[in-house]
Amino acid sequence: MSKYHIVLDQERCISCHACEVHCQMKNQAPPDARLGKLVSVGPVLQKGKPRMLNLFMPCFHCERPWCVAACPTGAMIRREDGIVYLNDDLCVGCKACIRACPWQIPQWNDSTGRVMKCDFCRDRIDAGKNPACVSGCTAHALSFVRPNEASATTREDYAKRMLMRR
Repeated sequence: MSKYHIVLDQERCISCHACEVHCQMKNQAPPDARLGKLVSVGPVLQKGKPRMLNLFMPCFHCERPWCVAACPTGAMIRREDGIVYLNDDLCVGCKACIRACPWQIPQWNDSTGRVMKCDFCRDRIDAGKNPACVSGCTAHALSFVRPNEASATTREDYAKRMLMRR
């Protein structure tokens, strides 16, 4: 996995999708391309109160990314810090990475005839900033965790809390 993580605080999220809008604007993505997806379910009754259940799904930046293995030109690259990104100059638009990803993270861009995907806004990370989705979250429900900021236990606790809320 990548050394970086985007974490959603379920209690703060208001399902506004500002994270998606900021991501699309930063990446100049077409309306149908969602590089980071906010999946909302509901409203559901929880403790007698209606609420939305949300899950934010950016790229998982896998340890052994299938999209990288499937790319015949080497356009999909995994950095040493685990960030998986696309070198636009090498992409020939074969869509092998889209078919290979079990989470359908790489997205097709009709206007360029190439693939695009979440790279945690690596240019912003390299400049010490947060990804656009995190910066644009109106409810401050998304947080960007850098290496050594969260232990494995913290991540496990978060995952357990998410499962218990279902």
